Amino acid sequence: MSSMNNVTGILLVIFSMASFTMEDMFIKTLSSDLPTGQILLILGIGSASVFALLATARGQNIFARAAWRPLPVLRAACEAVAAMAFASALALVEISTVAAVFQAMPLAITMGAALFLGEQVGWRRWSAIALGFCGVLLIIRPGLDGFDPNTLLVLISVAAVALRDLITRRIDVAVSSFVVSFQGFASLIVVAPVMLALTPGGAAALSPSHVLQISGAILFGVIGYWGIVTAMRVGEASVVAPYRYTRLLFSIITGVLVFGERPDLLTLIGASLIIGTGLYTFLRERALARPVAPLSPDFPQD
Repeated sequence: MSSMNNVTGILLVIFSMASFTMEDMFIKTLSSDLPTGQILLILGIGSASVFALLATARGQNIFARAAWRPLPVLRAACEAVAAMAFASALALVEISTVAAVFQAMPLAITMGAALFLGEQVGWRRWSAIALGFCGVLLIIRPGLDGFDPNTLLVLISVAAVALRDLITRRIDVAVSSFVVSFQGFASLIVVAPVMLALTPGGAAALSPSHVLQISGAILFGVIGYWGIVTAMRVGEASVVAPYRYTRLLFSIITGVLVFGERPDLLTLIGASLIIGTGLYTFLRERALARPVAPLSPDFPQD
């Protein structure tokens, strides 16, 4: 694969991470006025419709039998759990903190592959995983004065996304990525109404501003997904995957400029540990000439 293809792939990953950050920004902004369940329901309908149209335009049957076997359905269920936890965290926790903890996801995938798929992980990568999760502890600080229980929602999302990606490795390759994505967003149409029903006050009326922000979230989410998929097709995964960490940079900038956040020193140290150990894991995978963990679109994505 040519170096120019890799450069193109890197730029697409950076572009998609910026797009996912914009999606997160719109969701967090909307959460100040709308229940999370309502936001997820609208996003599910809008995004599922987009991917259904894309699949249909390519002659792919979104209701093909292979797409609705137990594994794809279980994957969609994991997507729903991840989305509910992630969106709830965005509503309650600083966007920079959410993004920092979420960067532990590749480490969780590597750990899950070792524990459940029998993949060989040596002591170096186990050490990196342990150090990375020490970074997570520095950010969420359980038992200390700065601990916010809502940050645990991000860890639930990380676990669900890791399980989702491990399941993805076992899904029939005949099931297209557009159909799989349709299922993921369609799952929100099922679970979001339940979440909304449990919310005091129920749904809120939508203003023109809300409609624009929801449209922006759907648009940037789809663009981010397109960027990730295209990047993985034109560039080497081991080269382009580490650039997913630019999402944290974009999230910190957005948190400071849009939401007035000021990440403290422990958060920055923890984020550095997560990124450093994650990059080491990628590099170690490449040195061993094994495929790195799949780079999947994060609800409102990694």
